[in-house]
Amino acid sequence: MENAVQLDQEDLFVHRQFLIDRGQEPLRIDKFLMGRVEGISRTKVQIAIEAGNVLVNGLPTRNNYKVKPFDSITVVYSEEPVDYFLIPEKMDLNLVFEDDYIAIVNKPAGMVVHPGVGNFKGTLVNGLLHYFLFQKRGLNWDGVKALTDEEKGVLKGVRPFLVHRIDKMTSGLLVVAKEEKAMELLNHQFFHHTIDRKYIALVWGNLQDDSGTIRGNIGRSATDRQKFCVYQEEDKGKHAVTHYKVLERFGYVTLIECQLETGRTHQIRVHFSHIGHPLFADDTYGGDRIVKGTIYSKYKQFVENCFSICKRQALHAKSLGFIHPHTKEKVFFDSELPEDMVQVIAKWRTYVKALNA
Repeated sequence: MENAVQLDQEDLFVHRQFLIDRGQEPLRIDKFLMGRVEGISRTKVQIAIEAGNVLVNGLPTRNNYKVKPFDSITVVYSEEPVDYFLIPEKMDLNLVFEDDYIAIVNKPAGMVVHPGVGNFKGTLVNGLLHYFLFQKRGLNWDGVKALTDEEKGVLKGVRPFLVHRIDKMTSGLLVVAKEEKAMELLNHQFFHHTIDRKYIALVWGNLQDDSGTIRGNIGRSATDRQKFCVYQEEDKGKHAVTHYKVLERFGYVTLIECQLETGRTHQIRVHFSHIGHPLFADDTYGGDRIVKGTIYSKYKQFVENCFSICKRQALHAKSLGFIHPHTKEKVFFDSELPEDMVQVIAKWRTYVKALNA
């Protein structure tokens, strides 16, 4: 008997649960899962077990454990996006850190993380493939000639393993695994919400409290499949929690820091729109218009000038903290705000000072 299957856009893992029938004969757990989970290999199962991502009756198990009647089995494993034909592309990537196991990338706004329908080129994965396959090896590729068999072999071995994603128009830090075991160990941390992720956002309105927590299940909108919304019903959407604190108040907008407890698609954008404070310039959730403040010519012109500088939701994934999958030590990475957000924040700061002068 199988329970829920769970896959997020940001956290790229599948969560499956099995309740073993009374007639089950003893069977090694790796063989059991290979027979129940389509497309999963013994290697992937064994890596998931080593990473602590397979539980029997709530406890981590071993490769040689034999499944018995009435066991409750939970497995979390990576399910990478569909393998479209990936073309390496030379890009100026901002790599904050890299070793043999992980890479930390500061993604600019406007870049899609992984190829998909309508986005086969120009993604972060395309750029990482070129970097791993050619730049790091001191090789050149004109982007036209066919890859050699050797290059195809290297490409298969060095492809980046995604652990999470951030929206196309959101900037900031991403961790990418460089091997499958590192990916599963990072997935374990994402699934158990032990990753420390902080975002900086500019939201419309003056938040009532200096800090707070937003809770609300997030699911795809029934009326617009490109959007997500908060559902009050417990059986709809997925559990989502966002913690925030106010950094600076500008009257009509507020600069905040958000810490994610969960990683749902569009989570920060949806949660703040739900409480009436959409992100500044967010054209999906109502932040690309004047939400707070009297609409008169000078103020309207000021806001439009801000929109012309920051042409996307004012959201930046500023920091990442986690246990390194190889060294097992706590690592932390931080980044500066991108120039568009820096300029808009400065304009609001100057505007408010002028009003209060």
